Amino acid sequence: MKRAQAWHARFRAVVAEGPPPGLIAYRDGAPVGWVSLGPREDFARLGRSPVMKAVDEQPVWSIVCFVVPSQYRGQGVARGLLEGAIAYAAQCGARVLEAYPVDQSERSRDDAMWFGAKSMYDAAGFEEVARRKPHRPVVRRIL
Repeated sequence: MKRAQAWHARFRAVVAEGPPPGLIAYRDGAPVGWVSLGPREDFARLGRSPVMKAVDEQPVWSIVCFVVPSQYRGQGVARGLLEGAIAYAAQCGARVLEAYPVDQSERSRDDAMWFGAKSMYDAAGFEEVARRKPHRPVVRRIL
């Protein structure tokens, strides 16, 4: 329990410092989803990842993960969050938005879809710029 409390305290501090580390989707006043995004340098673990490490020196904003509770999946929440993320990143001055989706022809387990499906990014105008593992491309959209 102490680990969870420490994580919550760190997260509250990040939010209080600003800018927000992501966006929340609401339906009828209730939260139905979350997307984590921001300048790539705000996410140190990306540099340590063999899949998500930098493609080049270009400054990018990164979409790191989506969280949509099971009762709201399959209702377009993640797509709406992606649209909001694109608009928010552009509003904040980002010129390139990058993501690290899952690319599989068959349906993946829900717990494997934190990064979003490549097809969702394709529909939103992202283009593949790297692929370091068979099912994990790096995609970008110029804003």
